[in-house]
Amino acid sequence: MLDQINGLHHVTSLASGARANNAFFTRTLGLRRVKKTVNFDAPEVYHLYYGDEVGTPGSVITYFPFPNAARGRPGLGEVGTTVYSVPKGTLKYWQERLESLGVEGLGHGTTFGQDRLHFAGPDGDAFALVEVEDGRAPWSGGGVPDDEAIRGFHSAHLRVSDGGATEELLRFMGYEEDDRDGDTVRLRIPDGNGADVIDVETLKGANYARQGAGSVHHIAFSVNNRAKQLEVRKALSDTGYQVTPVIDRDYFWAIYFRSPGGVLFEVATNEPGFDRDEDTAHLGEALKLPQQHAYLRDVLEQKYLEPIED
Repeated sequence: MLDQINGLHHVTSLASGARANNAFFTRTLGLRRVKKTVNFDAPEVYHLYYGDEVGTPGSVITYFPFPNAARGRPGLGEVGTTVYSVPKGTLKYWQERLESLGVEGLGHGTTFGQDRLHFAGPDGDAFALVEVEDGRAPWSGGGVPDDEAIRGFHSAHLRVSDGGATEELLRFMGYEEDDRDGDTVRLRIPDGNGADVIDVETLKGANYARQGAGSVHHIAFSVNNRAKQLEVRKALSDTGYQVTPVIDRDYFWAIYFRSPGGVLFEVATNEPGFDRDEDTAHLGEALKLPQQHAYLRDVLEQKYLEPIED
């Protein structure tokens, strides 16, 4: 069993427009945009990152906003719900805030004894807020009071046709069973980074997901550094997983592999971080381009990348 993984590093999803996406995460949810860059493989598309003040692993959600992308179809083989952590006693504040801002899909529920507030993102993305004791510091500049602000991810909820193989993989990655409720098992990294819970739901007979706007593209798990990442890569490869070579993503190094349930997994390093090319006070303000796309700046800014702020 591996012991290098701390919990989630980031979640990456698809959107249909950069302006609405940016407004939702920075204004509605009060997160900080910590990086404005472009898709490595499609530089005419933004890659936007939102999280806490410095983009701490376990707090960052990222988006590829493909203009006018068709909405995805929920189903098997994907992350069904991305869950954020908020302080105890704050769901009433969040319901009133989200209602006042016209957020759709609001509803209350209880999962594994925890109260949660469900809501939808601008492309029908499935989110929830859960009240837990969480000592992580929030971003203070997003218009949400510190006492109510989002702390980071709590968990990701996976929907698969057969949870057994996915559970086995997660146990190999260092997760331990925390609880079980019907067809859903909760797994947790002991002494993790706060974003250390994965719920795996087995849904037999459901349709497979079709990716599009509002879909999660992949989830990334956190390791401290490149040495730890190489240890994880070797262990996964030796177990039979087809793992990519290490890829430099400017703000972290990444490896990718497909989980048995169909969800794309990434293992990302906590180094070097989002302040490698911007100081902390100005994270996410300037358009930062990967070196191989730097020569495209003028055409990207003038033709492809819409302004995302008024």
